Amino acid sequence: MAEAMSPDQQFAAFLREGRFMLQRCAIDGRHWFYPRVLCPHCGSSQFEWSQVSGDGTVYSTTIVRRKAEEGGDHNVALVDLDEGPRMMSRVDGIAPDAVKIGMRVRARIGGNAEAPLIVFIPAEAVS
Repeated sequence: MAEAMSPDQQFAAFLREGRFMLQRCAIDGRHWFYPRVLCPHCGSSQFEWSQVSGDGTVYSTTIVRRKAEEGGDHNVALVDLDEGPRMMSRVDGIAPDAVKIGMRVRARIGGNAEAPLIVFIPAEAVS
């Protein structure tokens, strides 16, 4: 008998399929991130996976300074998704110091096939 996937494994499986899915409580209707077995808002174990828009707003950002030979500077951002959850990630496609609080962004699946992850790009770059 096959063992059921954990919420983390299911989230990663969706990303490998090219889908950005978050859990949504069947009781209170709220989304959450990071994947877990109980709703962090009401404690219910009843949830579904829901496709989210990936649209959000930068809540906070910082620059991690690194030598060029170590990959150079990059940003770390907290992004409030339109669906409610806040995620830590980065904003790609622009200089780290160009990422601003209040900037609208859109999620993209980055990383690689074995380790996909969510990154963001400026919403204005989306055509």
